[in-house]
Formats: sequence, C-alpha cells, structure tokens
Amino acid sequence: MNREELAAAYAAPGRHYHNLAHIEDCLAALAQVEGLSVREREVLSEAIWWHDVVYDPTRSDNEELSAQLAERHVGADISYEVGRLIRLTKTHEVKADDRLGAILISIDLSILGAEPARYDAYAADIRQEFIHVSDADYRAGRARVLRQFAVRPVIYPDAGFAAIYDRRARDNLARELASLS
Repeated sequence: MNREELAAAYAAPGRHYHNLAHIEDCLAALAQVEGLSVREREVLSEAIWWHDVVYDPTRSDNEELSAQLAERHVGADISYEVGRLIRLTKTHEVKADDRLGAILISIDLSILGAEPARYDAYAADIRQEFIHVSDADYRAGRARVLRQFAVRPVIYPDAGFAAIYDRRARDNLARELASLS
C-alpha cells in the first residue's frame, strides 16, 4: 500500500474528520517538533499516516486493524514501533517514559486545543461520522468520551504540546460538554 492508496483510504465516504486533512494536520504538527532523530521522525510519520487508515465508527478494533496493516507495509526495522504507537491511539494513554508515544498522542489530540471555531467544526465532523447513532445515544457517548479527557490531570503527555494546547482544550471540552447536556 503506497501513499496514494493510503490517501484514497482517507478519502472514503463517511470520513468527515478522520480524513486526509487530519493526517496533513498531524504531519504539520510533527514538523514543528524539534529534537527528533531521523529514525524517530520516520517512525512518527509512518504512525501518523497509518493510525486511522482503518476507520469504521461502528467497530471497536480500528486501531488494531490499522496497526496490523501498518506492520505489514512499513519497513521491518520500524514495524513493531509503528504498530505499538498506533495501538496507543485507542486509549490515548501513554507511560511517563514513552517519548514517542507522548508526541504521537499529543499530535493526535491537538485538535482538542484548536481555536473554538475550528474545534466546533471538528465536533460537527465527528457527529457526522456517527450519524448512524441516535441523538440521545450520541450525546451520552460523546459526553462520556469528553469527560474522560477533561478529568485527566494531563491531556497532552508531551510537555511542549501541553503548554500550547491544554488550557484551550479544557475550555473547548467544557463548552462542548455543556452543549451536550
């Protein structure tokens, strides 16, 4: 599977947020991260490209399936690490000493700390991806997910991302939570 095939997967119908624009935003955020070796940057780049390649909002194994696809298609020397990082995106929880995990998860969650209008567009796109879910069930499920992030002492495990995005992320989460009740 080459980059064109990956891009085509991200262009599938029903992808309103988990699409190529999300990957491009993540890659742009990665480009701003300093102090990475060539190998670390390659691993993170591949993890970004592959982390949402399988995305079906009716399934709970998207991250696992994406990781398995990545492991089959990236270089053998980085396949384990790329797969491991992708699997972290299921819970967005990272061990304290996992620098690459902290960076990937912080990049993936950076949308939570976006300007309010951009965050609102993201929230609307997520709702569209879950259009098959009734409004009441969506509100309850979305609120549960948002509360899980809001109660964390640290939303962004990478300190650099936390300094930039944490306050606005908390404001966005509180605003969306209020709109769901």
